[in-house]
Amino acid sequence: MQVNTDLMAEMGLSVTEAARRAQIIGATIGVIADLGYRKATFAKIKERAGLSSTRMISYHFTNKAGLMQAVLSTVVETKNEFLKERTGGGVDPADRPGYLRAHIETSIAFLRSYPECVRVLTEMAANADDAEGWMMTKILVDDMRVHGLARQLKQGQAEGLFGGFTPEVMAMSVAQAIDGVAAAYAADPSLDLDQYGREVADTFVKATAP
Repeated sequence: MQVNTDLMAEMGLSVTEAARRAQIIGATIGVIADLGYRKATFAKIKERAGLSSTRMISYHFTNKAGLMQAVLSTVVETKNEFLKERTGGGVDPADRPGYLRAHIETSIAFLRSYPECVRVLTEMAANADDAEGWMMTKILVDDMRVHGLARQLKQGQAEGLFGGFTPEVMAMSVAQAIDGVAAAYAADPSLDLDQYGREVADTFVKATAP
């Protein structure tokens, strides 16, 4: 995956340093997507990135935790940018039903546009207990998948824009529906994800209506 250096937003980095970090992050995403989290060693990442030594990884990220933090942050920001592009700059925060629809349709479209990122999120969530990994992985992934949407749903209820339901249960149901589409798409890449996105979004917009 080609990582945009603008997405990293590190302060005080030279162009060369930012490019090298992006190269390593992109290689790490590729290795995790292809081989899985547990097999994403510095040696494999070095080989994928075409580096002369694993010390270059340690120089830029210190350790595995630092590298995984950068990888996860990049994937999350990539998805956020994808949402902005698909919605013409973003969704009005006050439009709770619009946010719900955009969240679902974007998450499903993301399966096609950034399959490596999707696999990385799955692998990092499944290996969040790695003692050498980033300790905030589970918190960030859970927030991205469920808790962030649950907060939007709860706020929408307070504003009278949604009906009565348990926000965490509804948000988890949305996440599991998206997971189901991901599994179906993995089995049959010819699926019309745009149609799936619209219909799944329609279902939950109706289910949450006042």
